[in-house]
Amino acid sequence: MNASGPGTGPVAHGMGYERVEPDWAPLTDPEAAEVLDALCGPGRTRVRWRSPRPLSAAALVAHGGREVFLKRHHASVRSLRGLAEEHAFLHHLRAHGAPVVEVLGAHALGEWTYEAHAPGAGTDLYRDALSWTPFASAAHARQAGAALARFHLAAAGHRAPARSVQPLVSSWSIFADRDPLAALERYAAARPALAEALDRTPVRADTERLHLPFHARLAPLLGELEPLWTHNDWHASNLLWHCPADGGTERARVATVLDVGLADRTTAVHDLALALERNVFGWLDLPLGPDIPVHLDHLDALLTGYTGVRPLAAAEARALPLVLPLVNAEYALTEMDYFHGVTRSAVNTALARAYYTDHTAWFTTSRGRAVLEHLHERWGA
Repeated sequence: MNASGPGTGPVAHGMGYERVEPDWAPLTDPEAAEVLDALCGPGRTRVRWRSPRPLSAAALVAHGGREVFLKRHHASVRSLRGLAEEHAFLHHLRAHGAPVVEVLGAHALGEWTYEAHAPGAGTDLYRDALSWTPFASAAHARQAGAALARFHLAAAGHRAPARSVQPLVSSWSIFADRDPLAALERYAAARPALAEALDRTPVRADTERLHLPFHARLAPLLGELEPLWTHNDWHASNLLWHCPADGGTERARVATVLDVGLADRTTAVHDLALALERNVFGWLDLPLGPDIPVHLDHLDALLTGYTGVRPLAAAEARALPLVLPLVNAEYALTEMDYFHGVTRSAVNTALARAYYTDHTAWFTTSRGRAVLEHLHERWGA
């Protein structure tokens, strides 16, 4: 149950299929004990499992007779204020019946910020799944779609403003603006590390060529898309599952929703498009060419599950094929900000820069256009 292999050091998920050395040192027993003693009271402490996910250090920890999920962030990535924004959202969701984890507290220690949660109920069927890899079945995709709709219904009424400026938040401000080029300039100006990275690899010309044609068709609908606090990383690996007593997983249902670290005030259709973008398209194969895996059966299943609980408004249905090609762009920029300004990885900064362009560009290919036509014809109003 450790992210390390036999005889090896800790490993983490990379930006592709490979496993890599983690950017952040793994949590240790003494460190976890110091933090959890402060948050939960004294208790014997042992790290039981370390997450391989790359953007923080996280672990399941036995402490004082209970299990706790503990995550460590560098203070440049998450401050106590930044975590308070996420935790307020979790408190709202729990109060409105969403199956999210209980917040146990947050703690600052030196250059680190910690958060502790109760472990979620259910089985982690996708513990080792990489981002941009599919569900195990269309049945799981349908259940995940229905759970996302219930999540959105629970999120309604959370009136907090958009997140403060910080790395690794999947926001929706540039292409939600009537003037996305001006919004892009403001976005970069508020993030000095990103502005420096974009001085080296500008994105304006690509934005004008690739993104603005989709935005031009989306713009008349923007005013009809209601703001909503959203998850923004609805991938199979952020869901725990309730499996039937006979042990089969095909009939599993979503039991717990994990990790609102990328959450922000966006729109329901933005979050739905992100769920499709994260789970339906094999973007990890894109460096090899445009013939990437596309799981249209999972796309239809996820939307069937979603709309069975929360039907799309007419404007949302029309907007979905236009939001989908744009939805990863702003997250690619926040990854550039993180990789250039925090981990100082030129390789990963370049990969995030490529994601800004290449995902949108794929939707201008014949296969990409076919997916958007399918969305429009089957799911459009």
